[in-house]
Amino acid sequence: MDIALEQPARARLITGEEREIPVPATLRYSSTDPLAVYFDFPNDVSLDGQGATWTFARALLEAGLRGPAGDGDVHIWPCGQERTVVELHSPHGMALLQFDTSVLNRFLLRTYAVVAAGEEDLEAVVERGLSALFGGV
Repeated sequence: MDIALEQPARARLITGEEREIPVPATLRYSSTDPLAVYFDFPNDVSLDGQGATWTFARALLEAGLRGPAGDGDVHIWPCGQERTVVELHSPHGMALLQFDTSVLNRFLLRTYAVVAAGEEDLEAVVERGLSALFGGV
């Protein structure tokens, strides 16, 4: 049975002028993809006018709440005790967002209530991934 979570969040986009622009986001998790978390951003905050979804490891979010974490397109680190920075890189540029740490912690704890750490069904995840990759071959 698929259990899905959604949690609204408010981020602050840090601009080159060191201004903070409020950005709504939706944090999502699904028991059918237990290793991942999703951060959804609406159409009106993206450069191309289309919404954006960032998918990355739940373990990365957990690590980034405790200290600097991430390679590649997503980096996360604490900024004091009350905020957490999420840095997102794409071919179109980079976005630096700050979230309230308590919001991200609450979301992470909710995901672990659905699927505990270490209890992920990796065999099913691999099977779904291979099926998606190879179709019905």
